Formats: sequence, structure tokens, C-alpha cells
Amino acid sequence: MDIPHATTQDRPVHLRYSRTWGTGAVGIGDARDAVAALLSRVRPAPARRSVQDAQLVVSELVTNAAQHAPGPCALRLELLPGATALRIAVADTSAELPRRRPPDPCRVGGHGLHLVAMLSRGLEVTWLRHGKQVTATVPLTAEEG
Repeated sequence: MDIPHATTQDRPVHLRYSRTWGTGAVGIGDARDAVAALLSRVRPAPARRSVQDAQLVVSELVTNAAQHAPGPCALRLELLPGATALRIAVADTSAELPRRRPPDPCRVGGHGLHLVAMLSRGLEVTWLRHGKQVTATVPLTAEEG
């Protein structure tokens, strides 16, 4: 997977990734792999837990887009300056806001947005011409030792 980036000896790396999937062809595994590949280029390396949190958030957002939106979706990942956080944005064709369902430990599914809210600094929805974009910012901590 080719992730464009630019670096010099004296400046921090600025990493981004984007991908679009057609109708019915969303790759949740591809999204998780993209997060891992992008974060593998960060120095100092993010803590394993931070990478796993970001992968879980991207899985939930892409899954929601695939389940609730007819049509293509797009993923954009952007490492924030100082490698302090990863911004994950998923655009889809649905005009409906994502909704958190009331907690129910007996229910299978419907817990994704609670996880996203727990693991990210915030959840934003931006209206697009044909749908919306849901953005979460996942904090990153450096690997210790």
C-alpha cells in the first residue's frame, strides 16, 4: 500500500491516506490495514494500544457507512502535527445523522458509536452535497521504552 508522505531531517513527517470504495465494495479490513500502515511510519512509534484504538474507530465508522448508506464511501486519514492524533474521516451518501443507541448489553450490534466516542476526542458530522462526512480524532501516545 502506497501512502504518500514527505519528510526531511529537520521537520516532522506529515502523513495522509485516502481511499474510495464503490457501492457494496467497502473494505473494512483495508481500512484497518491503512491505519496500521500509516502509523507504522510515525517516529517515535505510537503505542500499540493507540494503533488498536485507531483501527477500532476506523472499523466502526466504515462499517456504519457500509450498513446505513446506499452508495460509495470514502476514507481519509491524516496524522496531526506532532503525531499527537490521527484524524479519521469517512464520507458516505446518507443524509441521516449517526445515532447512538441506548446501551443494551443483551443486544448484538449497535455499540459502535459508543466505542468511537470513548476512544476519540470528538465526533463531528459535516454535511456534504450528497451525504455526510463523519470525523473522529483518535489521540496517539508514543511507545514507551
